[in-house]
Amino acid sequence: MNKRSYSFEQMPILAERECGMKRAVIVGAGIAGLATALRLGRDGWHTIVVERAPTRRSSGYMVNLLGPGYDAAERLGLLPVLSAHNLGLFTTVLTRADGRPKFTVPTALAEAALGKRALSVFRGTLESTLYEAVRDRTEIRFGTTVTSIDQDTDLVRVALSDGTVQHVDLLVGADGVHSTTRTAVFGAGFRVDLPYIVGAFPLPHPVAGVPEPSATTFIGPGRTAAMVNLGPQRSSAFFTYRCAQPGAELGRGPVDALGTAFGDLGGSVPDAIRHLEKDPAGAYFDAVSQVVMPQWSSGRVVVLGDAAWCVTLFAGHGAALALAGADQLGAALRQHGDNIPAALAEWEADLRPEVSRRQALARRGMHQYAPPSRFHVWSSEMTIRAITLPVVRGLVRRGIERSAR
Repeated sequence: MNKRSYSFEQMPILAERECGMKRAVIVGAGIAGLATALRLGRDGWHTIVVERAPTRRSSGYMVNLLGPGYDAAERLGLLPVLSAHNLGLFTTVLTRADGRPKFTVPTALAEAALGKRALSVFRGTLESTLYEAVRDRTEIRFGTTVTSIDQDTDLVRVALSDGTVQHVDLLVGADGVHSTTRTAVFGAGFRVDLPYIVGAFPLPHPVAGVPEPSATTFIGPGRTAAMVNLGPQRSSAFFTYRCAQPGAELGRGPVDALGTAFGDLGGSVPDAIRHLEKDPAGAYFDAVSQVVMPQWSSGRVVVLGDAAWCVTLFAGHGAALALAGADQLGAALRQHGDNIPAALAEWEADLRPEVSRRQALARRGMHQYAPPSRFHVWSSEMTIRAITLPVVRGLVRRGIERSAR
């Protein structure tokens, strides 16, 4: 009989296996990573979350949790806290370039689009809620990265920048669209960069000239600017525009790039730009990319969330898919026990159709946020006006309800 020798570093995992406990390293302390740690922790896993950033990040744009994302939040026990921070419904006023209103989109339209089982919260609120729920169930190491990954049929050897080496049953890459885990294990070439830039940041005070609770939105050829006023500490700005060289725009930084792209607009936009000049570090500012991979796992390594399938902000389901993906991953791992590759294969087969559908919707939805021409702007406005009619609104609601099932 052949005997296998084990190093001193492997002793902790052997002891935990004797107790029936599995181990995982999760890369990324965002929504996908924290949700995965929460779900696996509830199933008895020992998890370590490593995060490149030195501290938690709390800013961000609004996210909607509906359909599978809402269901996952409920199963993970997040709804009581999130419901207290629900931003609720608000009217949207479409404006001209100088800030004058065109027409108002009623809250009933948003209600029809979101449905009853839906929540809208700031991304930072969702991340904070996940962090508080999981902080006592996992070990989180900030300012830490993965330096090397090796695996065989039994274990994954993960070397970390803090000098430790973890021998684990599973490595989860939840480190976003620019995932280093994805590149290290699967190679490069899966990120599809699109000719758009997005900027979003919170505003410390209600937006001048925008009634509470409501939003003003300017949509013109190739760009959108939206100001959301939901009261003190609940207001935010969102910008997106089409550009030929996103990399060059990022090099300019958010103040210069957004100021140039939107500096001719009136209304509440100038005030938002002035705030950005005072606090550029608080802005989310990035190019728009999707991640399209033929397979999300390799052996005992899996990528999840934006690292695996980034659908872009234009899809509006990134946070929901991250929660659903984490929850469904935990369910598959629990069902398959020690057969982790089989669990990962089943998880992907179940989730991929929804991801593919959302990515396709996002590609089509880009014309809504950055219309190619004035004709497209006019056509979109006519569609919105039609949807506000009661009969059409009912048809839209039923269609959305069917698609969310």
